[in-house]
Amino acid sequence: MILAIESSCDDSAVAIIEIASYKIALEARESQNDAHNAYGGVVPELAARLHAENLPKLLELAAPYFGRLKAIAVTNRPGLTVALAGGVVMAQALSLALKLPIICIHHIAGHLYSLFIESEARFPLSALMVSGGHTLLIDADKNGRLRQVAASLDDALGEAFDKCAKLLGLGYPGGAALEKLAGQGDENRFDFPIPLRGDDRLAFSYSGLKNSVRLACEKAATDGAIDEKTRADIAASFQKAAVAHLLRVTDRFVMRARPQRLGLIGGVSANEYLRSRFASLCTRHGIEPLFAPLSFCGDNAAMIARAAVVQFHAGAFAEPSEIKIVSRERLE
Repeated sequence: MILAIESSCDDSAVAIIEIASYKIALEARESQNDAHNAYGGVVPELAARLHAENLPKLLELAAPYFGRLKAIAVTNRPGLTVALAGGVVMAQALSLALKLPIICIHHIAGHLYSLFIESEARFPLSALMVSGGHTLLIDADKNGRLRQVAASLDDALGEAFDKCAKLLGLGYPGGAALEKLAGQGDENRFDFPIPLRGDDRLAFSYSGLKNSVRLACEKAATDGAIDEKTRADIAASFQKAAVAHLLRVTDRFVMRARPQRLGLIGGVSANEYLRSRFASLCTRHGIEPLFAPLSFCGDNAAMIARAAVVQFHAGAFAEPSEIKIVSRERLE
């Protein structure tokens, strides 16, 4: 078995995977949403302190499996430096105490393997990664080597969802709440601009769309408040434009690269509006769509564990004293 630790942002998580079968024997996580909600976003120092409290509690659940462990896996890049440090320090301590090797996992590689929880991976494939920290198109060759094809020029899609949710008074994190509110609205009432219209680059951008939502909220406010129907219409119109831009760029990529299969990964991939339209895009091009289970779309240690099995078989181990924590890293 392999013990995996994930602490790249504001979720503390551990998982145990059986190497031979890919079966997840344990998966546990602790959310920090309530603590960060008061600040309207993730506070790195608070996240680090809560990881220091939560990870040892989660580790107690993994203790019965210690006798069967062959390695410790941990996310060491990319992410919040102080958050990553909590998981890495725990992995180093366990490595020394249990005399086990460490496997370092790239967070985005973990999300790619969320498509193959408890199953064989199928490569080559391409994937659209959408989360609070990333909006990327990535390619994985027949050996699973990853390459970044496109990225956001500014905000990530999940960040735009959360910021627009905050403008609508939905709290943090607000992506799921905005999606629910959008389901009650008219997506055609507000003609928000689709970003980078007429630009044929493989790139994403959400800062301008976010600003358009801000201006619409300010204009619609009466005595400092927006009526419920208008809030729902703004949410629906934003979601329509945001997803249209995302899939327009993805469609351009598919036309050029002709991938055999296309995955949708990351926290925002749980959005049903996006999943439905993503599936339609794949059907139109005759390619196979791949989705992570809803429970594994967000940050979790099961995906880190699944990616670690591949590294274990490759003998890709790190010296505990030489592990580097990297806040930003482009996939090459």
